[in-house]
Amino acid sequence: MVLPCDGYQHFLANFNEICKEEDFNKSTWTIDLCYLLRRYNVKHLFCTVTMGVHPEYKGQAFYEKVIKNDEERVNKKFADAEEYGIDIKKTSLTCSDLINHIFQFGPVILLTNASLLTCTNCKCRKFTNELLSCLPWPTAYAGHYIVLIGYNLLKQLFYYRNPTYKDRVCAIPFTSLNNARLSYGTDEDAILVYSSTL
Repeated sequence: MVLPCDGYQHFLANFNEICKEEDFNKSTWTIDLCYLLRRYNVKHLFCTVTMGVHPEYKGQAFYEKVIKNDEERVNKKFADAEEYGIDIKKTSLTCSDLINHIFQFGPVILLTNASLLTCTNCKCRKFTNELLSCLPWPTAYAGHYIVLIGYNLLKQLFYYRNPTYKDRVCAIPFTSLNNARLSYGTDEDAILVYSSTL
């Protein structure tokens, strides 16, 4: 969703081969996305509160199966990041940080808890003001990436694209986004993309 047009076409045309070369398959971690962005020369900064695989996730249902297969691979990618020119900063971002980045530089890829992700635009029922979930996830943690593309300070909303839906812009209140992105399981992962390089 943030690749330049030619990179996007190349990625789609060579999807299976690239996934194999980048050494990930069914589970994608935020560090994997960083290596893909580097591959396509997209300048970015990876912000997270955990450098590597969080050891406490081994007992969590969402991560339990994939950690066995991915822990060594993911930790190695973190260890090798500097060598490959991938910038990682151990930090927690605020809503103001996200707004400033979008305003000055471009989109932000966020890992969220999909069970807490809402949209004020994706209402299934016509005559309700209820915020409905954009995805049919259970109440437990379910990691899901979105791309923040804008905001409205007056309405206290972020605008985002959800890869589950094509050509749709969703809106989420600042407080709801914080609940989804700061949820246990996300490590507060955010990739700040610098659009000037696109």
